[in-house]
Amino acid sequence: QGKFTLLRDTRTDGSFLVHHFLSFYLRAGCKVCFVALLQSFSHYSIVAQKLGVNLAAAKEQGQLVFLEGLKSCLDLLFGKEEQPEEPSPLQFLSSWSVSCSGSTCDLRALFDFVRLSLTPRGPDSWKGPVLLVDDLSVLLSLGAAPVAVLDFIHYCRVSVCCQLQGNVVVLVHSSEDSEDEENELVVNSLCHHSDLILWAEGLATGFCKDVHGQMKIIRRLSLRQAGEQDLVQIYQYKIQDRNVTFFARGLSAAVL
Repeated sequence: QGKFTLLRDTRTDGSFLVHHFLSFYLRAGCKVCFVALLQSFSHYSIVAQKLGVNLAAAKEQGQLVFLEGLKSCLDLLFGKEEQPEEPSPLQFLSSWSVSCSGSTCDLRALFDFVRLSLTPRGPDSWKGPVLLVDDLSVLLSLGAAPVAVLDFIHYCRVSVCCQLQGNVVVLVHSSEDSEDEENELVVNSLCHHSDLILWAEGLATGFCKDVHGQMKIIRRLSLRQAGEQDLVQIYQYKIQDRNVTFFARGLSAAVL
């Protein structure tokens, strides 16, 4: 409890980690707020069914609060009016061209959505609250400033991790030779504040049918205790239909 986990991918797609954490926390009985900015609800639902989790049922029971970012963006950008009593969590999009310029545009409405979704109301049978974001880089593409994105994550950590003793899991994309300085600024800043980093990387040698990538697991011991060295473990992995197989480097089926 109270941990911030950063999912990072480079030269590969790390979305399998998002599906893992979503199904893991739902099976554990946690209250989950899922800010899905990359795919539709049906996409996540189909994958979750393969992992033995029914997202529709979890949503109806109140265990899962799902923000479908794609639909919200279309509603705001193409003229569908929001009800005044129910402002969109992504309402910064509708005012960006009029009143937002760079760092003056904030994500306060999105944070309020997260906070209200995970704050217990009366008797609550769910376990610890969890915020899951897929993926944070999309907010930058939608026009949010890096400072606004980092502020949003900071307030989410304070609210979810510190006050509610829950967990925050965020996916970001990165590239070693990227010219997107804003995205790299956000990624590097989040790395410094993460308790755990799961970094999925594509193989430097290219495609291999038996090894889909490399996973670097960084436990930020230095964040909790000064003078400690971070614990780094490196594995290779292969994504299968319903699970992911991990093994030490050089011990894949292709080699053995």
